[in-house]
Amino acid sequence: MALYRSNVAALVVNPSGQILVCERFKIPGSWQFPQGGVDEGEKIERALVREIEEEIGLGPEAYEVSQSKGGYRYVYPDNIRKGKPSHKNKFVGQEQTYFLCRVQKDHPELNLMREPREFSRSRWIQPEEFKLAWLPAFKREVYEAVMKDFFGVDLS
Repeated sequence: MALYRSNVAALVVNPSGQILVCERFKIPGSWQFPQGGVDEGEKIERALVREIEEEIGLGPEAYEVSQSKGGYRYVYPDNIRKGKPSHKNKFVGQEQTYFLCRVQKDHPELNLMREPREFSRSRWIQPEEFKLAWLPAFKREVYEAVMKDFFGVDLS
């Protein structure tokens, strides 16, 4: 049976309805949502709070979770599964739960400088402005489904 790594992802939305996308620090031109793995024994909601704080510097008082949906899966390409040893080698891919996080009007500034650094910059866009070309091919199907499920946007 294939083993998928449990993962959480945050769809951070501002009061104007724009979504936050962040450019990967080590992969220029690759934009994504804040996300990360769920540690062994960690509750999924706690993983979400931890990942948002670690990656963009927002504490749980800065946003409200209004919706969530899980079961989104993607398979890692061979270079990840069979590459240099890492925590990902024992998994075939990730199974993600997405959370719609509405930031408060007066939320603090984002902090992308936290270590280990995940992102080089961020921007707020309308959901229909998201480009699948920003992603590696193996993640695109999940992002298409997420954008349709949460925002009614067809990216294809």
